[in-house]
Amino acid sequence: QVRLVESGGALVQPGGSLRLSCEASGSIVSIYALGWYRQAPGKQRELVARISRSGNTNYIESVAGRFTISRDNAKNTVYLQMNSLKPEDTAVYYCTQYNSGTYYSKIDYWGQGTQVTVSS
Repeated sequence: QVRLVESGGALVQPGGSLRLSCEASGSIVSIYALGWYRQAPGKQRELVARISRSGNTNYIESVAGRFTISRDNAKNTVYLQMNSLKPEDTAVYYCTQYNSGTYYSKIDYWGQGTQVTVSS
């Protein structure tokens, strides 16, 4: 059974930084594309960033240049480094695993989410 566990969410002031981690168990993440989604109160869940098996990355426009997705296959972990945080980044962030090495494939697994709150 695949399990994705996120950590690193917190309350941070605008302009601050956070690094989210997502550790996978029951899966060899080096084989798969991985991603981060988020859902703000009253809004639909949206893609934030994704990384393919080969390391290609993709970001939504609102976070490009501020967020960086990376993976450590030896640790079975994917990260989301978030810099220059804004109040509109406040959301629950979810880790995902796709069902192949490309992020154009279907998402098979979701984590339980970690709360990020950006507020002064």
